[in-house]
Amino acid sequence: MKMQGQLEIANLSDVGKKRPHNEDSTGTDAGNGLVVLADGMGGYKAGEVASAIAITTVMHNIGQGLRGVKSGQMDAKTGLSGESFLVKQAVIEANNDIFSTANNEPLCRGMGTTIVAVLFYGNRLAVAHVGDSRLYRLRNDQLEQVTTDHSLIQELVARGLYTLEEAMANTPKNLVTRALGIESSVEVDVAEEEVQADDIYLLCSDGLNDMVNDEEIRLTLRKYSANLVQAAQELVRLANQNGGKDNVSVVLVRKSGSSPQTGGFLKNLFKRS
Repeated sequence: MKMQGQLEIANLSDVGKKRPHNEDSTGTDAGNGLVVLADGMGGYKAGEVASAIAITTVMHNIGQGLRGVKSGQMDAKTGLSGESFLVKQAVIEANNDIFSTANNEPLCRGMGTTIVAVLFYGNRLAVAHVGDSRLYRLRNDQLEQVTTDHSLIQELVARGLYTLEEAMANTPKNLVTRALGIESSVEVDVAEEEVQADDIYLLCSDGLNDMVNDEEIRLTLRKYSANLVQAAQELVRLANQNGGKDNVSVVLVRKSGSSPQTGGFLKNLFKRS
């Protein structure tokens, strides 16, 4: 189902205050209901190559694949909706393309990228992600992280070794346990959910949430909910004001027609450059 004219989208990426160039990439296709964000890593400018390949591959494959998807139809083998299966397969293809390029181009050896890809269809969305780029949802003035980071911090918390606060205080933030392009295959997390009136969805690279805590993000989205472009600009400004240690990218999405709100894992660690 085409989403032409149904999505309000704001998309902003900034190099930050410390990095020499921007390794984040973003892509949006409002007509197909698709928004994608990737945060590259590895080698001089190779990270931006990886993230660009991820965005291009995912957007192309989903754009082509939607022609054959009947909205809401379930995939018999996986139990996923046709849309979720399509997003997952597109991310897997991106992994294949990045891995192949990394192995064939000496300057790209070791490159990889995180990714979060969201496809809106009807009153639902499908999200696929790898790494620590996030999808948040603001609903009824409550901010919730929809995705779960594939990171050392999250792994330690999940294993009960640390509380979140302890892990963040004692563990490097730039270690992810999954990324596209590092290995020939990748495990992709997929989720589906209903989109409700007034929901605001935020895709972001860790350059935002490492610099701006969840409460600041919530208050900013609430304050600027009537104008998603202003909200995106303010989030990036806050990240840079708080240090801007990394590239920062945000994509904000609201379905049109809803009123603005009034209210053995160690061997799999990849160091983010």
